[in-house]
Amino acid sequence: MSAPQKSLNLLKLILFSMLMIYQSAHAQVTEVALAGIAYSGSASTIKNRFPYSQQYEEQKKNAGTTIHQDIYQAINKMAPENLKITPQIEEIKGRDQALVTALVVGSETVSIEQFGQAHKLMVLIRGQAMFFDFKSMNIVRSYPISFAYVDLLDHVPTQAEVLTRVKMVYEGANDKPGLIGRFANTVAKAKMPSQVARYIQIADVQIKPEALSSLPDYIKSEPGAVETWAADLAGEAISTRAGIPIIPYAKGYAIGNVMSMRISDGEVWELKLPKPDYEISIEFSGFKKVKFSEVEGGATSYVYGAYSGIKINEPLSGKIFLETPLKNGETSVIPASQKYIDDFPHFYNALNLTFVKLAQVLDGRGDEKWMKSAASAKNIDQQISQTKELIKTCK
Repeated sequence: MSAPQKSLNLLKLILFSMLMIYQSAHAQVTEVALAGIAYSGSASTIKNRFPYSQQYEEQKKNAGTTIHQDIYQAINKMAPENLKITPQIEEIKGRDQALVTALVVGSETVSIEQFGQAHKLMVLIRGQAMFFDFKSMNIVRSYPISFAYVDLLDHVPTQAEVLTRVKMVYEGANDKPGLIGRFANTVAKAKMPSQVARYIQIADVQIKPEALSSLPDYIKSEPGAVETWAADLAGEAISTRAGIPIIPYAKGYAIGNVMSMRISDGEVWELKLPKPDYEISIEFSGFKKVKFSEVEGGATSYVYGAYSGIKINEPLSGKIFLETPLKNGETSVIPASQKYIDDFPHFYNALNLTFVKLAQVLDGRGDEKWMKSAASAKNIDQQISQTKELIKTCK
């Protein structure tokens, strides 16, 4: 064979290899339609449960845009590698594979508390970055997300001021992405399962009286609200840091394993929650505040402790992968000039970081020393090792 012929054959081989690599990379891209924003629960309760979110949505429309458009633009800026996002559901109807994603808002909390002459305004909105099959209405993937904004005012907040903070929760504040940005980031990183997925869900929540007494009234506003709040807190920490989807807490979002949601155009869909292969049970046991030291300038340092517990098991076999009480303390410095101390945000921080640090350990990126000091189970090393393998099967 002549030298030119050899060069030609080599060039063909290179081009063929490049084509195969290109096709292989693009074969893994999944097309997903964007449904925009949706609200979970019965359609008849949405007006009362999400008054500010709906006002914000209406405000956007009056300004000539929509939340759907903002979400679509935010996702495109993230340039997702594994998904191709189409802006309308009509583009995928009738296909064998018809996946849809939506920002499903699950709870809207607006709290105003008075401390002396100061008024604390807190806006917290929680939701799910949800993927589901439009043909079967089965949920395929779900990632909990949330954003909170806290402000301190010298007067009672007006409705307009509250709505401004709600807008910040959706669009971001203080250089932090809001709910729309977090949804877009989650979608951009999401991967659809190439084989039969293993599902995990927070299935049971217990709040002991010692912990319940330290929670503010707005969390205890209605039956089941505390348990849903607790499941969302732990679920988001685990999902975000360990990189796994988590089926929504059924007692808070669904009845009979069917989750109702209404999208922004008014259409109501009933989604089926998959049966979990693994279940997470969590317990919030109590909180403790201990004075640590006096620091320069008259400020006081406190350690805020959160006590909880977690269990991860396989319902079918009864096998327990992880079961241990947990404790975590975080130090906060309170200035001498601060006359009124709201302890709950510090307790919340300690509790939230308990599950953040745990999830990082389960993902192989955490502090093993912290784990050994936080967990009281004697065989915690063995439990962590087997739970790490479980986490891999859920990604």
